[in-house]
Amino acid sequence: MSESNPVSNGGTGKTRLLRSGEFLPFILLASCFAWWGVANNMTDPLVRAFTDIFDGLTTFQSSLIQFAFYGAYFALAIPGSIIARKYGYKAGVLTGLGLYTLGCFLFFPAALLQQFIPFLVAFYVLAAGLSILEVNANPYVLTIGPEGSATRRLNLAQSFNPVGSVVGTLLAQLLILAKLENLETLAADATEQEAQALMSQQLTIVITPYIIVGIILLAVWVLIYLTRMPYVVESDRSVHFKATTKRLVRNPNYVFAVVAQFFYVGAQITVWTYTVFYIPDQLGITGSEALQNFHLPALILFGVFRFVSTAAMSRIEPHLILQYMAIAGATFTLIVITVGGMVGAVALVAISACMSLMFPTIFGLGSRGLGEDTKIGGSGLIMAILGGAILTPLQGYLIDISNVSISYIVPLVCFIVVAAYAVFAGKVDLPDAPGEAVVD
Repeated sequence: MSESNPVSNGGTGKTRLLRSGEFLPFILLASCFAWWGVANNMTDPLVRAFTDIFDGLTTFQSSLIQFAFYGAYFALAIPGSIIARKYGYKAGVLTGLGLYTLGCFLFFPAALLQQFIPFLVAFYVLAAGLSILEVNANPYVLTIGPEGSATRRLNLAQSFNPVGSVVGTLLAQLLILAKLENLETLAADATEQEAQALMSQQLTIVITPYIIVGIILLAVWVLIYLTRMPYVVESDRSVHFKATTKRLVRNPNYVFAVVAQFFYVGAQITVWTYTVFYIPDQLGITGSEALQNFHLPALILFGVFRFVSTAAMSRIEPHLILQYMAIAGATFTLIVITVGGMVGAVALVAISACMSLMFPTIFGLGSRGLGEDTKIGGSGLIMAILGGAILTPLQGYLIDISNVSISYIVPLVCFIVVAAYAVFAGKVDLPDAPGEAVVD
């Protein structure tokens, strides 16, 4: 693993985005933001797909995909930060990218076994890689280039994520759901032998995009491994986990931020996962049509409003924007539950605009004043992604016992919690964390 000369923590005072020789490392790292967007949004529609492929699989059972996926995010966030602390960000990025690649390739034996559990294992390994990758890539981008342009550089890298989200949705719509729907008529009168062959064909359709992504990721891994990357000089590689945790749990603003992040991620994943349930139920269209005509526009709206909200923060306090968006999200969710039809479908799309700023804003508000505890504190805020693992199956269970409209009470509660944190954060007087605490 080849790395260039150390980059110190001190800024040079320059306003350039990147220094000479740093363009390729930045592009390779920024591409990682797109790749985890691909995985997240290619996976969401599979909750619906697997209920059709595996006979007798309930919505709750199929939603365990999200439990495995976001449970891995929870379990690997702190190990990811420890890798960064002890071995450097490049080692962390390569570890995360390697596990992501392995998870993609595990879809092949899972399809051969024709069992649901091996797919859960593949999703867990894949998402374990994403967790380590995300924990390392975000701060690593801050170190590549002058300190004075670090925030602008990270925002540029984050702009690749919605692009990956759109690509992932298109892959799911064109290469998975649309092809599976073409096979649905064959399942009705199939004999047992024909049904077995049909399942094999369906699983081949599901795994093909993941195998393709895995091959591309392998190439990206090799490029990052061979590229001379900047690294950060660590004056102290010790983790001091116990002492840091004690300080964090005594910080009410931080603790409430972790709770809010848990519920926000739960809202995001439930809203997007069950779009292919709600829209067909309300409008009588197919899942692939729902992805193309409603979910894809929702993702585009999500990306656009990320920039709109960021611009608005130059005039309005972040906690106020978070509060307004959470209230708007709750209002749109009420419309989804009570009105339905085309109005409900449009309201469901509009929720994505409200969610666009929530994750980074909660992250930023919760990190205020953490100082040297920022890195472990950031891992805790990433671990709050567990909300997607817990609340998505809960909504799936509500669909099983009631209906998809009523099930949206889950994200409604989530937005109420986020709004409550926004109000609380506005009353807490904490200094911004110093820049040197964000990046070692």
